[in-house]
This record gives sequence, structure tokens and C-alpha cells, in this order.
Amino acid sequence: MEFPELGNNCSKSSCKMLDFLPVKCDACRQIFCRDHFQYQNHGCTEALSKDCQVPVCPLCNSPVPSKRGDLPDVAVGSHIDRDCQSDPAQAKRKAYVNRCSLKGCKQKELIPLKCTYCSLNHCLKHRFPDDHNCAGKGMTPSGAAAVARLQQKASSPALKRVATASACGTESQRASVSHLQTEDEALAWALQQSLYEAELQGHSPDQHGQRKRTSSRQKSEKSCFVS
Repeated sequence: MEFPELGNNCSKSSCKMLDFLPVKCDACRQIFCRDHFQYQNHGCTEALSKDCQVPVCPLCNSPVPSKRGDLPDVAVGSHIDRDCQSDPAQAKRKAYVNRCSLKGCKQKELIPLKCTYCSLNHCLKHRFPDDHNCAGKGMTPSGAAAVARLQQKASSPALKRVATASACGTESQRASVSHLQTEDEALAWALQQSLYEAELQGHSPDQHGQRKRTSSRQKSEKSCFVS
């Protein structure tokens, strides 16, 4: 026995059942029976505007904000790795303390991955110089040590005396070749001078003095032999 004046029929085309306690959908504003009032049961076209559920962290029971369409597992996992204040999450973050230095990247690694050029720590994705726009390209630690050794050697007093002597000799030789007329002769003289200066810089003062003593001894031996 039916009472049309009591209740309403279900709006689903395949049902149309008369329900004395119908439910109105708050999204599409239509009437449905107890079996079809849920969004997924009647295929509601306006469900996206109402069905907004925020995932909850299982460790700290805090809501985790995420974008529409993102997987809840991804959002919760990111929350546990970065923001969760529970004891298990904090213990995990203590192990992963090597954060990437690239701006915008928040990835952390278990072991440090320092760049050999800029000495900054980066993640596996940005560990190469081209991936993190390395600002210290061209100077490795070994290269920096070599430059420091050269600077220290150049600052030694003995080498400064040798450089001063070579500079004086160079000035006198420049005065002696001021009569050169052609560019080829001047270029040849400049090449000869650069080779001479490179030879002086390549040998230490002790070796240079030893060479002078050896040459003087050879001259004395020759003079003794002639006499």
C-alpha cells in the first residue's frame, strides 16, 4: 500500500523508489532514497565542490593540507619527513640531517654529498655541479692548495731576491736591444726573455747558487789546466 502524499520518490532514474524519509543531496540539491543519497551512489556531478577530505597523520593525528587531486599517502609522507612532531618522526629526521643546499629543494640524505667545487651539501638529484648551478666551478681543493703553495713560494725572501736580480738584468737587456728596428727581432727577444724568466722561476735559489759554484769551479779547473 502506497501513500503518494507521504515522502518523495528517489531522483535516480533506475530507482524511483518512494521513500518516507528521503535525503536531499547538499551538492546537486536532488532527493534520493537511503540507498542512493551518497555522492558515489547517484553519480553526483557536483560532488567535487563538497567532497573535500583532508588526510590525517597517523602519528600525530594532525590534519595534513594537500592540493586537490594529490594522493593522500604522498602528502602524509611528506608531512612525516618534514613537519611531524611525533617521536618516531623526529627520530627519523635526526638520521636524515644532510639537507640539500639548492634553493627550493628540501630533500635530505642519510650521508653528506658535498660538491668538490663549492663544498656545499646537496641531494642525490643535485649532486653534480651542472645540476645545482655551482658557483665555485674550476677550483677544486687540490687546485686551491696548489695556488696557495705558489703564493707562499712567491712570498719567500730568497725568491724575491732572485726576481729582483732578474728584473734588473731584464732592464739592462732591454736598454741594450733598444736599437732593434724590426718587429720580428723584438718578438724574438721577448720570447727569449720569457724563457729566461721561466727558467729562473723553475729553479730554487739554492739550485741556482749551486749552478754558479759549479760553473766557477769548472772555470778554475780549466784555468789550472791551461797554465
